[in-house]
Amino acid sequence: MAECLEKELLPSTTKNAALEKNASQRNMLNNAYFPELKNAEGIPLAPVHSMESFGSVDGPGTRFIVFLQGCAMRCLYCHNPDTWAFKKENLMTPEEVLKKAIRYQDYWGKEGGITVSGGDPLLHIDFLLALFRLAKKKGINTCLDTSAQPFSNKEPFYEKFLALMEVTDTVLLDIKAMDSDLHKKLTGHPNQNILDCGRLLSTLCVNVWIRHVLVPGLTDSKEELLALKQYISTLHNVKKVEVLPYHTMGVVKYESLGIHYPLKGVPDARLEEVQRAEKILGL
Repeated sequence: MAECLEKELLPSTTKNAALEKNASQRNMLNNAYFPELKNAEGIPLAPVHSMESFGSVDGPGTRFIVFLQGCAMRCLYCHNPDTWAFKKENLMTPEEVLKKAIRYQDYWGKEGGITVSGGDPLLHIDFLLALFRLAKKKGINTCLDTSAQPFSNKEPFYEKFLALMEVTDTVLLDIKAMDSDLHKKLTGHPNQNILDCGRLLSTLCVNVWIRHVLVPGLTDSKEELLALKQYISTLHNVKKVEVLPYHTMGVVKYESLGIHYPLKGVPDARLEEVQRAEKILGL
């Protein structure tokens, strides 16, 4: 990989009618950001959805994974709709989370550590910053798993994000789609700020893994994949690119929550489709 760029980031200057309607409805319900939570002592809090003691795919090495509650996007193919809602339940401080994670530190080895996922953990940036600062004081490797939808180059978020990246070893950046109109149909939001976030991470020399979910008939076109390849080629910090095959294992969660699953009938991505995408991406 080429060296990271030494320059400031400057702000970036239909599949079918059903997708447009779904995206519009989702956007109406999810156009607000979630407030930061603090306890009586002013310590940041975050609603913890769940934890995984021995994760092996969400960042380098063996990792303790914390899934936070809350996401502003409503991806048509999301397999964790139970993490969408912002709930003031199971609120924890950074110290409480770190205490649970450290119990497994002996299993992490040289590369492992803590990954925070969601939902989208950037919605809880004060909590994230406090947690990762505590982790780095103990020499723990930190990883952020995000779609970057909350990213903004406006204050106060931008300053907090820069501070967070100083204590973040790896970012798992989920690129849903390159075409902004398609991205909005898929998630309810455009993607300009997400792509800007990727460029900033390159400028800051933060290690990045790019992830792309391959959904048959939606995110698997040659045009989309070539656009993704071109975007990745402009970044100087990408350590890994993963094509994740779409699957329907999350449908049961929609049924249990009483939510209509919008991609009913779309088949799981086959191995040969994933291999085709990887070839187009030059992997």
